[in-house]
Amino acid sequence: MDLPALLKALLLGVVEGLTEFLPISSTGHLILAGDLLGFNDDKGKVFEIAIQTGAMLSVVWEYRRRFAGVVAGLLSQPAAQRFALNIVIAFMPAAILGLQLGNRIKATLFKPVPVAIAFIVGALVILWAERREHTVRVEAVDDMTWKDALKVGIAQAFALIPGTSRSGATIIGGLLFGLSRRAATEFSFFLAVPTLVAAGAYDLYKNRALLDAHDAGMFSVGFVAAFVSAFLCIRWLLRYVARHDFTLFAWYRIAFGVIVLITAYTGLVSWSAG
Repeated sequence: MDLPALLKALLLGVVEGLTEFLPISSTGHLILAGDLLGFNDDKGKVFEIAIQTGAMLSVVWEYRRRFAGVVAGLLSQPAAQRFALNIVIAFMPAAILGLQLGNRIKATLFKPVPVAIAFIVGALVILWAERREHTVRVEAVDDMTWKDALKVGIAQAFALIPGTSRSGATIIGGLLFGLSRRAATEFSFFLAVPTLVAAGAYDLYKNRALLDAHDAGMFSVGFVAAFVSAFLCIRWLLRYVARHDFTLFAWYRIAFGVIVLITAYTGLVSWSAG
């Protein structure tokens, strides 16, 4: 494997890890970064599965005791059963809509300009949500009902639009529905596990013909980079939400989206069509 390919893998892995759990859209960043690096072909899409898996496993590692406790108590402990049921319920809306609309969305919206517009629109939603009075009904994830989980799951479905942000939709949705910042953030982490596993397995099956043993080095570098950077990001975000709101991320989204639109329409950057 040549060095440029490994560097691309490292950069994209770090981008995935740093953006997967922040409300700034990992998919949007990967589309833009892949476009800039010339790594947005079908092989690049398969590579994204590897790095998303790396980011997802960082959640499993960070909350390994929690997940182990749920698995151990699944047949006997009501709290573990309620937690698992809530995750399944929250997962279903995006899964159903993704199967129905996924191909159409990828064909029309997985391009830099639509992603940039989604960045800005999502930022405006965050600013609006943060200016509303936030009434907390649910302090911790264990206090969530199935109705709370369903509402967050419906919010996650909006993240099928690239640039919206899965974590942004679930966290901000959770805040609007009465979850505390920590509960909304942690539930977003937990919900990422089945969501990324299901999406990755489905895409991997569809693109299995593109897998090649010669790409093992590149995939490994990206996987490890995504795991490490996502793990550090999770730790940082939990500390951040204890004292801050998400307004900073909204302004970042607006600035980033505006830069992409300006460079696209002035020709400063040769983005792909769209």
